[in-house]
Amino acid sequence: MSKLIHSLCFVAFAAMVYLSAPQMSYAAEKELAADLRERVISQFEGADHLGQFDEEINVWPVMKGDEVLGYAFETDDQVSIPAYSGKPINLLVSFDTEGVFKNSWVLEHHEPILLVGIPAQKLWDFAAQYIGKHITDKIRVGFSSDPNAYTVDAVTGATVTVIVVNDTIMKSAHKAAEKLGLIEAKEGTAALPATVKQDVFKEADWQTLTGDGSIRRLHLERAQIDEAFIGSDGEGIDEATPDEKKDTFIDMYYTYLNAPTVGKNLLGESEYNWLMGELKEGEHAIAVMGTGPYSFKGNGYVRGGIFDRIQLNQGDDTVSFRDVDHHRLTDIYTANTPDFKEMDIFIIRPQFDFDPGTNWDIELLVRRQTGPLDSVFVSFTGGYQVPEAYIDRPVQPVVEPEEDLPIWVSIWQQKSFSVSVLIISLVFLSAIIFMQDWLVRYPRLLHNIRRGFLIYTVLFIGWYALGQLSIVNVLTFTHAVMSDFRWELFLMDPIIFILWGFTAASILLWGRGIFCGWLCPFGALQELINELARKLKIKQYELPFAVHERLWAVKYIILLALFGISLESMATAERYAEVEPFKTTILLAFQREWWFVTYAVTLLFISIFTRKVYCRYICPLGAALAIPTKLRLFDWLKRRKECGQPCQLCAVECEIQAIHPDGTINANECHHCLDCQITYHNDSKCPPLVNKAKKLRKKKPAPELQPIDAVNIA
Repeated sequence: MSKLIHSLCFVAFAAMVYLSAPQMSYAAEKELAADLRERVISQFEGADHLGQFDEEINVWPVMKGDEVLGYAFETDDQVSIPAYSGKPINLLVSFDTEGVFKNSWVLEHHEPILLVGIPAQKLWDFAAQYIGKHITDKIRVGFSSDPNAYTVDAVTGATVTVIVVNDTIMKSAHKAAEKLGLIEAKEGTAALPATVKQDVFKEADWQTLTGDGSIRRLHLERAQIDEAFIGSDGEGIDEATPDEKKDTFIDMYYTYLNAPTVGKNLLGESEYNWLMGELKEGEHAIAVMGTGPYSFKGNGYVRGGIFDRIQLNQGDDTVSFRDVDHHRLTDIYTANTPDFKEMDIFIIRPQFDFDPGTNWDIELLVRRQTGPLDSVFVSFTGGYQVPEAYIDRPVQPVVEPEEDLPIWVSIWQQKSFSVSVLIISLVFLSAIIFMQDWLVRYPRLLHNIRRGFLIYTVLFIGWYALGQLSIVNVLTFTHAVMSDFRWELFLMDPIIFILWGFTAASILLWGRGIFCGWLCPFGALQELINELARKLKIKQYELPFAVHERLWAVKYIILLALFGISLESMATAERYAEVEPFKTTILLAFQREWWFVTYAVTLLFISIFTRKVYCRYICPLGAALAIPTKLRLFDWLKRRKECGQPCQLCAVECEIQAIHPDGTINANECHHCLDCQITYHNDSKCPPLVNKAKKLRKKKPAPELQPIDAVNIA
């Protein structure tokens, strides 16, 4: 029955791929859908068509007869800035020949908070706020204390996402306009960045460093916050009483650490040397210290890895910080330093082209809740200029700019710690698999290793590195193979890329069990819950094998349904892929609407009474991995001729019922826990080995009797 199901699913899957390939291939010339073309043309008075796509500049000219009225482009063709999901947001943007935005429309995003939860219309409305503004305007999200900045309203609950959208729109527009010659290109026209004088150092206390501008301060009182919200929906909410007006809201200090006079005095020489050794070429470090009731860090970085209250602005560039750009500052060594509640170091990565010789601003975002789900924002900025004594401004000839590193290279560099730990753990797991015949002879050691690895999988791979593979990854890869495959798209997330590479190799060698049994965070969480329940002697329930075997088909049906939906609309398939509780449990740590949390918690609750129900019967990812398992090269799970007839011990003990009554192991359902192999090698437990030992004892001759020495007895 199971072989028939797998064969039919494989044939159907292959047929759908083959039949859909022609429809999924891109035309040689890039085109916009008719409704999108009409959307762009309608924003330009008198425009009647789009010109031919310029593959060098990646824009469509907007035409009125032979006259060019403006240009349209997709932001993915200009820049690639990862958002909350780790993937870029693609928008259709257009501006006229004067550089005024005429259209801004979201084409594609993978933001978990917006795929389900916040209506997509809110993101479209946010993007539409740029219409009528100029590509050189300074635009900030939320209210801003900068009088020269234009503000756009944020989307409550998606602050990080809209900050990235703002960055994407402005940077892509700048890049396109520079290519078109509408604005002066930065490359090749400006002097090279200033450099830090490493030989300039003098001892200084806190007062000296703040007095000469090496350390700057942004001090906000409650009255300033109340005043900033006047005219917004936040006016009148949580306002200070007359006696509280002068109370500190936040007292924040910030500085540039690369300069030895600042860095060594603040951090101490050894800590400064360590930090400079950590920084790669083109990287810079700033320190931010604060006290008061408001935190400049917030807690957004805990859930999504992005600090959503603080960013750095230099010229047209905005630097946002992720958890990989952050170090805690444990102590400050300068004399007379105030007490701070928070002290942190943030790293500016090379892709931002930061110039220590140019003024920059630090921007603090303040949120005020206006309802159960709504809030408004206002931003405050503080300026900074590195003292001239600390830097060199070399006069150098203008040179042609070097080509920027691919964005995926920068992301891999940023996630070097997570990548290193993951690779080490995968090498360790490979060693376990190769040494399994030796390890199974030591059950307690193997169980402890496995339990520890499952905990690591949940905590590090899952909740820390967000390395939860999904059926969406399979659908995305399948569509890419059928159309315009580019490795860069998959290299954008190094953790997912490495996990998929290892999973593909392990499937080819041994089957799906290595991933499903060791590397899936949600699967590991279910197993740990069930193991704890067994320790607590909670009664377990198993379905009859005939029912259990037929329920295997459910996950294949779900897989085929999702694949069919994806052929029509990948976005719709992503929504239906919520049948996976991975996003709720692992990626968002249960920070979602109650119905998603209820679904995920229900599946975990069921795991108390039976092993991995979701994995066995529902998981479309498991089904997708089971199909190529048929092609595995090795079968290292040993069986004897007595297995199944008459011995049923392993089949009874297998906690996910992957062993058939006839004794064969179903590799498509096996999670490679190795419990059956522990029994296989156990001389005192495996019935065939026990019987063999009994027979050997019966055949062994009795010891010869020795005659009694009568003399000795006497």
